[in-house]
Amino acid sequence: MRFLQVLSVFIMLFATAVTVGAQAPEGQRGGAPQAGGPPRKPMVMTLTAFADGSDIPAKYTQAGDETSPGITWTDTPAGTVTFLLSVHDMEGSRNRTTDDTIQWLVWNIPGAETGIPEGIPKGTQLRNGAYQISGAGAVYRGPGAPAAGPRHHYAFELFALDTKVDVQPGTDPYETRTNALKAIQGHILGKAVYMGLFNRPQ
Repeated sequence: MRFLQVLSVFIMLFATAVTVGAQAPEGQRGGAPQAGGPPRKPMVMTLTAFADGSDIPAKYTQAGDETSPGITWTDTPAGTVTFLLSVHDMEGSRNRTTDDTIQWLVWNIPGAETGIPEGIPKGTQLRNGAYQISGAGAVYRGPGAPAAGPRHHYAFELFALDTKVDVQPGTDPYETRTNALKAIQGHILGKAVYMGLFNRPQ
């Protein structure tokens, strides 16, 4: 009889604990906070010159005056120290190698920035301290896919990083890009991608 009374009390206490645990607010169960909460919004990049996935206007290409487009972004991840922007022709190649064409690489953009203005001038270092290169030198290189053939895809990839990129612009832009992309591995907090299409007018 004594055993049955003890067992009955144990079952009652266990049932009470389960009920309380099920009703406890998230983060308070078991007396310790749990990871959770609403998911963080992904970083979003926007180019005012054209819609994502659409044709790039001639002004920003080798068919025009190769003006660099204005770019903005939102929802920067917490802890961002710098940004790296990589713009490349996904179908173009460097002298028939596996390297796709560098249209623009900008790195060490300060983490407090929310965009890049249109018409960045030529020069290795920008006013905000960031560096720039392309296959044409220290300048934005506009898309230049030939008229004969399909439109090329030009990817704009923005990386939010938890560090500065310890890479200096070199004489070979492709080697510099390789070094910069290698340096950001393990430091990427977020990424945004935007796509433009282009080939030269007939």
